Amino acid sequence: MANWSDPRSGAAAYGTSATRSDAYDAGLRSYMLSVYNYMMSGVLLTGIVALAFGKIESLQQLLFTLQLTSRGNALSPTLLGWVVMLSPLAIVFAMSFGQNRMSTSTLRTLFFAYAGLLGASLSTIFVTYTDMSIAQVFFGTTAGFGALSLWGYTTKKDLSGLGTFLIMGLVGLIVAMIVNLFLQSGTMSLIISALGVLIFAGLTAYDTQKIKSMYAYVAGTDAMGKVVIMGALKLYLDFINMFLFLLRLFGSSRN
Repeated sequence: MANWSDPRSGAAAYGTSATRSDAYDAGLRSYMLSVYNYMMSGVLLTGIVALAFGKIESLQQLLFTLQLTSRGNALSPTLLGWVVMLSPLAIVFAMSFGQNRMSTSTLRTLFFAYAGLLGASLSTIFVTYTDMSIAQVFFGTTAGFGALSLWGYTTKKDLSGLGTFLIMGLVGLIVAMIVNLFLQSGTMSLIISALGVLIFAGLTAYDTQKIKSMYAYVAGTDAMGKVVIMGALKLYLDFINMFLFLLRLFGSSRN
């Protein structure tokens, strides 16, 4: 049986003739619009939850306790805070490895649960950075993401080779971040943030092209709903990570 999640599948492509029909083009636009709608809804939910937990003290105290350190105010997670911070990782692994067994409605529920829980985890940015700098970086990320995704959608260049390079770079980035947890190097942190922006910028274009190419294999099948949600999750993660790395580079600290 062909794997719907793999665009290299041997399944016969739908509508791959030299001249695509108007119906195919309309279907592709509707498919991509669904991906972006889910992705943007997830970002909006994350932002609302982060703002609520960052600004409402009673909610913030459920997850974090404020401590005074030599570097200024710092938030320490409560037991519930640790659960909330670790749950998104469990959810994204469950979605990635269990997508073929899960129903579309289950994947949709998990996607929004992930976005909400991640929002609660990211509420600390409202303690660390000024509201103005968060807003500026958010809108800058939105503009950059839109341009990169549009390029990935329209370019005729095959980005699969770039994707392999970027995924290798992402693995190296994660290793560097773990190492810097122990080194606590400010210079290394800046380098990691700059590389993170570049890697997720490239992944935005690559993932957009890959999601677009999947339509040819899932159009008219029951798998399309799952592909839409998983595609939205990929773009959501690209956006959030690009935003966080840019915030570390350009965000203005409250301390």
